Amino acid sequence: MTPRDAADDNGSRWSDLDRPPLNAAALRRALVREGGLWSGIEVVQRTGSTNNDLVARAAAGRAAEGAVLVAEEQTQGRGRLDRRWTAPPRSGLFFSVLLKPTEVPVARWGWLPLLTGVAVATGLSRAAGVDTALKWPNDLLVTVGGEERKAGGILAERAGEDGVVVGVGVNVTLRTEELPVPLAGSLALAGAVGTDRDPLLRAVLRSLEDWYGRWRAAGGDPGASGVHDVYAAGCATLGRLVRAELPGDRALVGRAVAVDGDGRLVIATEEGAREPVGAGDVVHLRPA
Repeated sequence: MTPRDAADDNGSRWSDLDRPPLNAAALRRALVREGGLWSGIEVVQRTGSTNNDLVARAAAGRAAEGAVLVAEEQTQGRGRLDRRWTAPPRSGLFFSVLLKPTEVPVARWGWLPLLTGVAVATGLSRAAGVDTALKWPNDLLVTVGGEERKAGGILAERAGEDGVVVGVGVNVTLRTEELPVPLAGSLALAGAVGTDRDPLLRAVLRSLEDWYGRWRAAGGDPGASGVHDVYAAGCATLGRLVRAELPGDRALVGRAVAVDGDGRLVIATEEGAREPVGAGDVVHLRPA
């Protein structure tokens, strides 16, 4: 058995046998290679936010493209619009990556969180054996007891002039009594065939490297790279009646009919209009 790298506050590597620590050395051996995307993988025991840390490192010139920062526990994890994300130590995948798609027009960088959603869903479906779906713009859904539950989220932030830090949080082994809200879920509760986080993280990062490479090679074109079609096929939001709550106490109600070339959700209203809304414009997206 290969020793893991992290230890808990009591110094024991195996205080929770269902939640062994990640093996940073093994992850680096498996994923960091010449000519590959991932330039370095660091696992920290605890931090406030991997996104905050990696954005700061990028701004200071202390992180190269492909840097991966993983935390066993985040004390100030957050999602879109600074919503809090909390989970017990070693119960999930909490990591951020630095991407620098300088050859892609900045106008197409908005596809990065959607692309990451495709990559995470694809990687987890293969490695965990769990059917996953995507809720526009940045949630990962699993089915628990016949009910859709949020098991993960994605947050993309600019890092300097030429970079984007993409953060991912996925609940892996959360038990029912540990869920932050009743409608949350985890891979374990969805019947995952495996919850060892090392192979799960490897699968997700390999999938992200693949999809990012396709997208970048296509100049960020979501159609030519295949990202658009795969996202649309896996997006549970499409075809449903939704209510998009917008700034200024405004709301748009209608059927979600498409994701356009800019990654915006197109909503068909009862009046016959088709209105696109961007992730930055929506405060909440709820069933209508």
